[in-house]
Amino acid sequence: MSKFQGKRFTHEYTQNHVAPPDTVFPLLCPVREADWVPGWRYRLIYSESGVAEYGCVFMTPNEDGTETTWVVTDYDPPSFRIAYAWVNPGLVAAQIRICLSRSCGVQTSPGHTSALIQYLYTGLSIKGNREVERYDQKWFHHKMQTWEAAINHYLQTGKRIDASGWE
Repeated sequence: MSKFQGKRFTHEYTQNHVAPPDTVFPLLCPVREADWVPGWRYRLIYSESGVAEYGCVFMTPNEDGTETTWVVTDYDPPSFRIAYAWVNPGLVAAQIRICLSRSCGVQTSPGHTSALIQYLYTGLSIKGNREVERYDQKWFHHKMQTWEAAINHYLQTGKRIDASGWE
């Protein structure tokens, strides 16, 4: 038995989007993220519909040549709710839950959407624990603000934000 104990960090953030939930929700998909996330790359492994759905599996490349495996673990379009789990082998496992406006009890003005985003990160090794320690509140807040700016830019212009405005 190993004495290793993974470190866990959780974060929550509410984004505000300039479109109604039925416009925002389809963008929370590995295929549609290419529309609004600069440099987004993915490899779709399984999807019957070709986009996000319950059980959809895709992979994203890491800088070290490995890939992170993603699985859609909850998908409820009528409730505007989606969840993912991803694993970067040997380093980090994460769970992400996103719910939009009325599904998470948040009130918004007409034509706008609040997105409650929850992340749970777990280190899978000593190196992974060091990685999740970098995922502090300041880092997460910046990540969420950047994401919010990128999706709102797309919603307002129909174009992906310039890469200099990302990260």
